[in-house]
Amino acid sequence: MADLKIAIILGSTRPGRNGKGVADWVFAKASERTAADYELIDLLDYPLPHLDEAVPPSMGQYTNDHTKQWAQKIASFDGFIFVTPEYNHSTSGVLKNAIDYVYAEWNNKAAGFVAYGSLGGARAIEHLRGISAELQLADVRQQLSFSLFTDFENFSTFAPGPQHDGAAVVLFDQLEAWAGAMKTLR
Repeated sequence: MADLKIAIILGSTRPGRNGKGVADWVFAKASERTAADYELIDLLDYPLPHLDEAVPPSMGQYTNDHTKQWAQKIASFDGFIFVTPEYNHSTSGVLKNAIDYVYAEWNNKAAGFVAYGSLGGARAIEHLRGISAELQLADVRQQLSFSLFTDFENFSTFAPGPQHDGAAVVLFDQLEAWAGAMKTLR
C-alpha cells in the first residue's frame, strides 16, 4: 500500500453524463501506478444539497451529517484529480458546491485537472485553478483536456486517442510529487 492517497472526483451527476467514462479511464490509468493509492469518488454517492451550513466552511463548525461525512472523506486524501465537464465556460455546479462545503480538508494538498467539453474543458479548468488557490490547494501544471469532437464517439462514448496516455503519465507524476511534498506541510 502506497503512502499517498489521491481521490479522483467525478464532478458531474447529470443523467447520461460523459464524465463517468472519462473518470473510469483516469482511474484505470491511475490504478497501474504504485506511488499512490487512487480512489474514484462519484458525487452521485455524496448527494450534497446546495450549501446548507450556517457557518462558513473556513470555521470548520459543520453541523449536518452529510457535511461531516464529506469532510471526513476529503480529509483522508493527500491529493485530488478533479474530472469536470465544462458548462457555460466554467465547471459544473455540483462540483463547485461539493468543493465549497469544506475548507481545511482541502488545505496544503495537491490537485490536478481533467476536463471535457467542446473546447476540451479548458475554461472549466481555469476556474478550478482560481478556486484551488483560495483553498490552498497546490495545482499542478499538467492537465488533460478531452474534446467532445475528437475524443468521444457521437459526442457520448468516451474514446480518447493514444496521444493522451503520455500526458496522463505527466499529470500523475506531477501530482504524486506535489502531494508528497505538500504532506510535509500538514
